[in-house]
Amino acid sequence: MFDSTSSNQQSLSEVNGSIDVPENAGYWRTLLAYTGPGALVAVGYMDPGNWITSIAGGAQFKYVLISVILLSSLIAMLLQAMAARLGIVTGRDLAQLTRERTSKSVGTILWIITELAIMATDIAEIIGSAIAIELLFGFPLIVGIIITGFDVLILLLLMKMGFRKIEAIVATLVAVILFVFLYEVILAQPNVPEIFRGFIPTTQIVTNKSMLYLALGIVGATVMPHNLYLGSSISQTRHIDRKNEKHVAKSIRFTVADSNIQLTVAFVVNCLLLILGAALFYGTHSDLGRFVDLYHALGDKKIVGAIASPVLSMLFAVALLSSGQSSTITGTLSGQIIMEGFIHLKMPLWAQRLITRLLSITPVLIFAIYYHGNEAKIENLLTFSQVFLSVALPFAMVPLVMFTSNKELMGPFANRPWVKWTAWIIAVVLIVLNIYLILQTLGVVA
Repeated sequence: MFDSTSSNQQSLSEVNGSIDVPENAGYWRTLLAYTGPGALVAVGYMDPGNWITSIAGGAQFKYVLISVILLSSLIAMLLQAMAARLGIVTGRDLAQLTRERTSKSVGTILWIITELAIMATDIAEIIGSAIAIELLFGFPLIVGIIITGFDVLILLLLMKMGFRKIEAIVATLVAVILFVFLYEVILAQPNVPEIFRGFIPTTQIVTNKSMLYLALGIVGATVMPHNLYLGSSISQTRHIDRKNEKHVAKSIRFTVADSNIQLTVAFVVNCLLLILGAALFYGTHSDLGRFVDLYHALGDKKIVGAIASPVLSMLFAVALLSSGQSSTITGTLSGQIIMEGFIHLKMPLWAQRLITRLLSITPVLIFAIYYHGNEAKIENLLTFSQVFLSVALPFAMVPLVMFTSNKELMGPFANRPWVKWTAWIIAVVLIVLNIYLILQTLGVVA
């Protein structure tokens, strides 16, 4: 039950089980040893795609959609806990198990959808990083996009330094993002009572087409399919004895604690993004949804008033670059996990990562060249990519819930009934909302 790694290659074999954890240490020392994978997962929940959807949500609808961020974050915590438990108990990642337990045709379809989801994820990360490079250093957008293609080389270097180094670097970038937006929101002086009222969901979110589109964009940007594959893999970086149920239970407990702590940070960041958009732009400049516009607006007293400062604009660009780069690292790792798990791709690690990056960067580069000089069109691609992620999410969710509810596979660590049924309800609701959105877009329903 606890060791199915012998039949195939381990997930991320170069770092699988590479980090030792103390056996008889206190709670905080043990938690510190398990801290890290949660940060890598959490950066995907605060990538540039979140910026576009959250800031636009605040600018257009004030604090109404902050309830969607809350619900999305709770869903993320549930799903990531399931993904981590799957990896720890079985020694396999979600991609490996999906390929092993489905027919070749179904596995191929799921692989294609998952690869498209990776591309949609990278669209936000690549464009966000490229725009940040343009704002900070003055390089043309296309040059910035090409520069992001070399992220793969940085990741290869970091992997040689050890997985703990990657975790520490990503955690530092997350801290930069958090403190930048906390500082900017404090300066914006938002209406706190209105913020708390926004956490109560309203039916308006479903009945208003524009609001629903943006709400699903927030869901897609917050709960991303590739993070479920990533979480099921990097939860295996700690060395444990899978034949010892106590060791497995302990690993699950601390890995989930790390995940929930880091996802809480991501939740706070996303709330700060929406609050910033609402406090600065709602009712005055609600159409400000582009990164470049936001960058310039933070330095323009006519738009944001006395708090305007070139320093705020620079901090915004620094945070954007931090977000794009940290998300790119985890996106590339996810691409490797998916390729190895679904199609058993056998080639050198550098080639795997290069192919993963090229698959993602090519459509973005083509789009940027075609719409050269029209950054509004390029950034509009971001919101669409996040909605696509919401559409793709059930294709990762359904296998995850099935596997983690399977007592033969998971033994005593199978989902409890309330977890299983909650996850199924979430999956069904998302599928129904996505179908409704597609039908609205096609004009089939009003």
